[in-house]
Amino acid sequence: MSVLLGVDTGGTYTDAVLIRDDETVIASAKSLTTRHDLAVGVGGAVAAVLDRSGIDVADIAMASLSTTLATNALVEGQGGRVALIYIGFKERDLATHGLLEALKGDPYLVLGGGHNHAGGQAAPLDETALVAFLEDHKNDVSGFAVAAQFATRNPAHELRAAELVHSVTGRPVSSSHQLSAKLNGPKRAMTAVLNARLIGMIDRLIGRAEDKLRDLGISAPLMVVRGDGALISSKMARERPIETILSGPAASIVGARWLTKADHALVSDIGGTTTDVAVLKDGRPAIDPGGARVGPYRTMVEAVAMRTTGLGGDSEVHFISEGLKGSVTLGPRRLLPISLLAMDAPDIVLAILEAQLRAAVPGDHDGRFVRAVQGQTIEGLGPREAAVLERIGDAVHPVGHILRNRVEIGSLKRLVERGLVQIAGLTPSDASHALGLSLVWNVDAARMALILFGRRRTGAGETLAQNPDDMARMIIDQLTEQTSLAILETVFSEEDSDFGLTPEQLARHVLTRKGFDRHAGLIRFEASVNVPVIGLGASAPTYYPAVGKRLHCEMILPEHAGVANAIGAVVGRVTMRKSGTITSPSEGRYRVHLDTGPEDFGDSEQALVRLETVLRTAADGDARAAGAGDIQISVTRDVKKAAAEAREVFIEATVVVEASGRPRIAVG
Repeated sequence: MSVLLGVDTGGTYTDAVLIRDDETVIASAKSLTTRHDLAVGVGGAVAAVLDRSGIDVADIAMASLSTTLATNALVEGQGGRVALIYIGFKERDLATHGLLEALKGDPYLVLGGGHNHAGGQAAPLDETALVAFLEDHKNDVSGFAVAAQFATRNPAHELRAAELVHSVTGRPVSSSHQLSAKLNGPKRAMTAVLNARLIGMIDRLIGRAEDKLRDLGISAPLMVVRGDGALISSKMARERPIETILSGPAASIVGARWLTKADHALVSDIGGTTTDVAVLKDGRPAIDPGGARVGPYRTMVEAVAMRTTGLGGDSEVHFISEGLKGSVTLGPRRLLPISLLAMDAPDIVLAILEAQLRAAVPGDHDGRFVRAVQGQTIEGLGPREAAVLERIGDAVHPVGHILRNRVEIGSLKRLVERGLVQIAGLTPSDASHALGLSLVWNVDAARMALILFGRRRTGAGETLAQNPDDMARMIIDQLTEQTSLAILETVFSEEDSDFGLTPEQLARHVLTRKGFDRHAGLIRFEASVNVPVIGLGASAPTYYPAVGKRLHCEMILPEHAGVANAIGAVVGRVTMRKSGTITSPSEGRYRVHLDTGPEDFGDSEQALVRLETVLRTAADGDARAAGAGDIQISVTRDVKKAAAEAREVFIEATVVVEASGRPRIAVG
């Protein structure tokens, strides 16, 4: 008998599950996710599931971790301060391709150098300017990203820049050619920036998680779920944390398939921060050919084709004053639910809420609190942000007591983006507590926060809600509406028919709405989602029956739906893909583009064999390093030729090698 341990760290809960022989769930457990140190929540969930199952830790043959940490960080704009080294490109590319927005004020250097399409040097690398930049910023960033023009054709300048980064700064460096073999330099640069931003937090999570497992007596190897649902070693995940974006959502799809055996279905997974929707076809999730998109960012990371929306049980509730009645909308930012904060600091939270309720005039920041996240690095912090952070200290405060002027609102926002502080406020989780749908946290705090929010005045001068129950129902109804829209956007994006509008427009179109409302006048409109929806997440049983009713579809809520991510984390396979390109710079000359530099051949088949051999070795080595055993290898060749003067002319070839196998397990 082999026992496998799966762990998932979500925005609100950390889940743990034990599975026997890849077939049976032995036990599952949850623990609150501890944002200041995620490993504490990991240890709590694992200890709980061990206690519940009664198994001997020596029986655990493998542990695997899926996490929404990287996804949530990018959705919420969090991560370490980094620097971009941009070689051979134009400075205008930074704004044109969204790099300036992604950098968020972090330093960058546009540097001479780079290569051409054939892999030849376009200009020498300006090492003098690079070293000066590194000396200036070696102490105020957590890592560096390097992207050079046509680095996938010849990575020499990226490799040299990385070498200088290591020697001058000692900081970690993310090189774009190691993250993707595809062209499109600005997009590779974006991927490298985000990877550099995530390195610190993912490294801390994995390192501390391994420590916690060892403390509990678990010596089995730790795997991590990649964004395409495959497993990789913890060492590889620490080097390429960008590959763990959509890790949690990808694990949920693998888990959904394992739980339901469904071949064709939509999978909708609601967490604390995001709702992730994907399509299951022939029992497999599709891989996004354009690269994973998370929040505003499109990366070059291979991941499941999934729409991630900033909508979850802990989404921020916003007041919309337009119109006579007023309304609310949710997300995309996650807040700490008031009812949860009141469990940690009941005296402060309840006393402040009571005082705010007694005030004759509502305050701008009523029902909002702030606390620092301990143990985070603070390099590159501005004087205003540093002053606000010092004022917060180790205690919980009402936001209104911390902010001394309007300028500091921006300072507080930047501290949130850096992951240095948390804001607590009203969320759907609080609404569900007030309505008795959930009774885990402090109901009194939730009801007081709802009353405070309902005091807001609509365009007609009336209060938004007369009582906390009405306010709570308004929030839950809005969650149903936004979840339904997220599912419909995915449905329309996967439709073969061309409706002439974007998925977002179609989901919100008046005829779509009338169809789901079952309009029946002189004309009848009826619409429904034509495949089952598998609802996953701890709060899915609370919210998703109403979503199924709204979309007139079968809503499947499987047993263990609340820990589907943890299940998916441990039942997947290790899969490594390596791809490479052959070009023809002149007739009868075939250039193989390798990490070690271009190699030329006089015969196309020789070039293909050389590239395939290198990729086979690399994919097999990566799969073994990632913990796979019994590896199977598949090869795909895509050779592009053109007809010219009654003969075929070689244009370009791409070779993809995939090495796959189940993880090796520890043998006692």
